[in-house]
Amino acid sequence: MTTSPYPLSSPLTQTQPVIVVGSGLAGLSAATQLISHQVPVIMLDRAEKPGGNSIKASSGINGAPTKFQPADADDSQQLFLADTVRSAGEVFANSPAEEHKRRESLIATLTASSAEAVYWLSDEKGVDLSKVCRLGGHSRPRTHRGAGQRPPGISIVSALLDSLKASSLFQLRSGARVTKVLREADEVLGVQYTGGEKTESKDDTATTLNGPVVFASGGFAGDAHGLLAKYRPDLAGIPSTNQALEGAQPLLEHIGAGLVDMEQVQIHPTGFVDEKEPSASVKILAAEALRGEGGILLSEDGKRFVNELDTREHITNVIMRSAKPLETDARQWDVNLLLDEGTAAALGSHMGFYLWKGLMRKTTVHELGSSMLETIKTYADIVSGKQSDGFGRTAFGNWTLKDVTPDSVVYIGKVTPVTHFTMGGATIDERSQVLDKDGAPIKGLWAAGEVTGGLHGQNRLGGSSLLECVVFGRIAGNEAAAFHKTHYTS
Repeated sequence: MTTSPYPLSSPLTQTQPVIVVGSGLAGLSAATQLISHQVPVIMLDRAEKPGGNSIKASSGINGAPTKFQPADADDSQQLFLADTVRSAGEVFANSPAEEHKRRESLIATLTASSAEAVYWLSDEKGVDLSKVCRLGGHSRPRTHRGAGQRPPGISIVSALLDSLKASSLFQLRSGARVTKVLREADEVLGVQYTGGEKTESKDDTATTLNGPVVFASGGFAGDAHGLLAKYRPDLAGIPSTNQALEGAQPLLEHIGAGLVDMEQVQIHPTGFVDEKEPSASVKILAAEALRGEGGILLSEDGKRFVNELDTREHITNVIMRSAKPLETDARQWDVNLLLDEGTAAALGSHMGFYLWKGLMRKTTVHELGSSMLETIKTYADIVSGKQSDGFGRTAFGNWTLKDVTPDSVVYIGKVTPVTHFTMGGATIDERSQVLDKDGAPIKGLWAAGEVTGGLHGQNRLGGSSLLECVVFGRIAGNEAAAFHKTHYTS
């Protein structure tokens, strides 16, 4: 059994735990796998409530092929892999040979494990993922969510969290901010943190916790004055879907971890502009499913300007290049998101929430003016097959409005691009091992989810963030469990 110079505080059992940093889906997936191997887990999270950004995820989780996909989907792992490579773009294509090989391995692992990840959640954990839609950048419908009232993020997070809380091997310490990763020689031995429930730590007094570590602390899209300002100062002033929390990547870099793609930040094309707080720096995401189920984007003069199912990167670039800026304190653009009743009905609880928050409103085509009336008529003709779409859209979700009249009911809301996801982070391999700057694994340290980099290249496909968390979180849990049994079990 390995002896550490750092004493374990508040031991969970007679056996040292594996430390999981972060309580989003990646951390929960890792912890669940660890518990399944009868390995004790202490989870540290700086927030007071668990779930991270995962709990807010609204579009779903990718998987191909699965039993839930439409019978005519004709999907495969190979098609999913091709879509992911295409979305990763030049960052993937032009990477040096060794780095390219690592990226290929990550993408292959993600897509080959996707159906298993969906079935693990649906069949083993009881999460409803029976509804499937096609999001932007995908060649087939493969993004799974439930048919009920709850969005997929909260459904998945709640199911895993409930099962973990029922285990005597699991302990969650909320309000615990990791300040240092402890590495001696070639091995990570634990962490230091401040705060946290069920500890004697007060104020800024550091508590030391010993054991192997899985980092699942998320990205830095909300770190406007820290990492975002350092790597992408050109994005200053753009609102975010993320809270203003600092990124944890420097903690890993400090002990020798390599970082990759830190300048690759995804701007999501649609964050809601709340008319009550138009300049708010944190926005509620207008889920990609709104467009996947049939919704369209309109300029301030009521005209379509893009294929709404193209990649997030492309749609965002078109908006920033051609849409009229909004006159607010934040950097925003004047774009409308419009749905018909069929699209709205397919979105279920999403729409109820957006309407309740006042982010979308129900109206008639007549009230929107003649320009929008003509645009909606043209789009209805495209959906009906009377004409092709000049922007190249071929899938229309659940749009049912075919005969447009001034009295036709529609739903509309104001949206703008927002910083949403960071593709960069700690370098890992297909076993979720954190790699040092020379590409060698750091013993006793794994990472999963948005804290890592290299998988998504210059653009992440919608629905692949939850998938990444499950796939690599489970891998990290399995790998850490095997390491724990070898090094920490008598």
